[in-house]
Amino acid sequence: MDDYFTADEEDCYYSSDQESFDGIDNEESDLQPLSSQRSATQVITQDSLLAAQREDLQRVMELLSVKEHHARTLLIHYQWDVEKLFAVFVEKGKDSLFSGAGVTVFDYHQCGSSSFSSSSTMSCDVCIEDVPGDQMTRMDCGHCFCNNCWTEHFTVQINEGQSKRIRCMAHKCNAICDEDVVRTLVSKKRPDLAEKFDRFLVESYIEDNKMVKWCPSAPHCGNAIRAEDDKLCEVECSCGNQFCFSCMCQAHSPCSCLMWEMWRKKCRDESETVNWITVHTKLCPKCYKPVEKNGGCNLVRCICGQCFCWLCGGATGISHTYRSIAGHSCGRYKDDKEKQMERAKRDLDRYTHYHHRYKAHMDSSKLEDKLRDTIRVKVSKLERKQLEVKDFSWVTNGLNRLFRSRQVLSYSYAFAYYMFGEELFKDEMSPKEREIKKNLFEDQQQQLEGNVEKLSQFLEEPFDEFSEDKVVGIRIHIINLSAVVDSLCKKMYECIENDLLGSLQCGIHNIAPYRSKGIEQAAEFYASWNSKPLDSSGGGTSGETSRAEKASGSRSSEDTISSSSQKRLKKDGSFLNSKVTLLDLNLPPDFIDQN
Repeated sequence: MDDYFTADEEDCYYSSDQESFDGIDNEESDLQPLSSQRSATQVITQDSLLAAQREDLQRVMELLSVKEHHARTLLIHYQWDVEKLFAVFVEKGKDSLFSGAGVTVFDYHQCGSSSFSSSSTMSCDVCIEDVPGDQMTRMDCGHCFCNNCWTEHFTVQINEGQSKRIRCMAHKCNAICDEDVVRTLVSKKRPDLAEKFDRFLVESYIEDNKMVKWCPSAPHCGNAIRAEDDKLCEVECSCGNQFCFSCMCQAHSPCSCLMWEMWRKKCRDESETVNWITVHTKLCPKCYKPVEKNGGCNLVRCICGQCFCWLCGGATGISHTYRSIAGHSCGRYKDDKEKQMERAKRDLDRYTHYHHRYKAHMDSSKLEDKLRDTIRVKVSKLERKQLEVKDFSWVTNGLNRLFRSRQVLSYSYAFAYYMFGEELFKDEMSPKEREIKKNLFEDQQQQLEGNVEKLSQFLEEPFDEFSEDKVVGIRIHIINLSAVVDSLCKKMYECIENDLLGSLQCGIHNIAPYRSKGIEQAAEFYASWNSKPLDSSGGGTSGETSRAEKASGSRSSEDTISSSSQKRLKKDGSFLNSKVTLLDLNLPPDFIDQN
């Protein structure tokens, strides 16, 4: 391992014992003000789901001067993409925007009032019965039917899962019914369906939103993740689950989503082993079990007693000579069988090479995960020794760097299997170009692998039993190796993005960017402090608000903030001095300044 990192190189990375590891690792964010350090991903819990939805509703209501249910209908139609909705409004106008989403604003001044007196009698066009006027309901589109028919229509639609966009009963009318009317009529006969309807409306913010997805944890944590800027990212939920936001699988960079899906299927089905068995064995024509030939004679006998010809697989008798089988002839032996067997063996050897190293690093990562408890014990012993070195965050930072680089190394072998194979890019590169790129990538992979193993070796040292001078030496090695490993990971990602995938015509293979700090932990969602609650003019009353809050299970903002801070402090595993004040950086800047 000494070939990868020498003592001379250490002087290039480490200049002072007082220099912290964070200064080496996080040069891109240390000089930014707190207000600009906003996470690109946010966790939307059941408590904050309603607030997240209200922000988008408020923007649409203020711009278009519409009621809440009209704004919700527009946002559901445009998959909660506010920018796209505004773009359509600017390009095509309000009328085109409304008609495309099924929003109709009825002019009651021309067609009469929306309410009818109980003394009047009206005929319902659905049930063909005369009912009192106060039992008739007119929708925004102008169509009027009796409450019983409306209720039955709403009940059927909710049970069929169409509750987010219930259309009018009138023939060829695409208008969306007012959610307040739906809720009022259904709750009189089926309160359970009314609650289901409210829940579907709230959860539509996640189900129909391209920028928001449920956390794929099992069992489900109940959280959702919103990615505002980059949908091609890897994120960590507050429950600790790390996943790819694009394909919802576990975090897998530097593999693309398609590569990772193919690799998972290959490892799960063991398709290469099946391929080898298919080529090297023949099925017995009697019991249909695979039989492998272990001799030179082309007459093969299965354990069931059946004899058959190895060349054609046909059943034969037992009588044969050195050159032929009695009463059987299947023509000459073909060379393509030999070529097929050689290719299958070569493909199996190649798959075994990459899978063995992929699994080796995954196993090492699982074993090294036990180092967390060991490191805590070592640090506790060093703190009791009253050494001059007081800050031991370099140990946990080095451990986190080890875990991250192990993951990158492991997935890099799955990436290399498809990048330099013929499954995906057979026609994209010439054999010579493929070999050049393969050597370039493997050189970087080898350097990273050597330094990762050396970092692992230093972290496993019993440095809690060393003298102070030796502890300082271990500290220098771990800090420098962590910086080298981080730099090599960055170079590998740059090579993949620019030299390998960037030169291909096929643009579907994109990877999540590399982050020195590891996979980004999504920040807790907090509603804008200057946002106003939805007023009654927008269609939302206090009673409706309480029902929506009940459906989403929301709590007060104070409870959310306090529970979030407690959660962060419990999960934080870094070792800091007692003088350091811990603040949740996901809180608003003015809240941090006050504290």
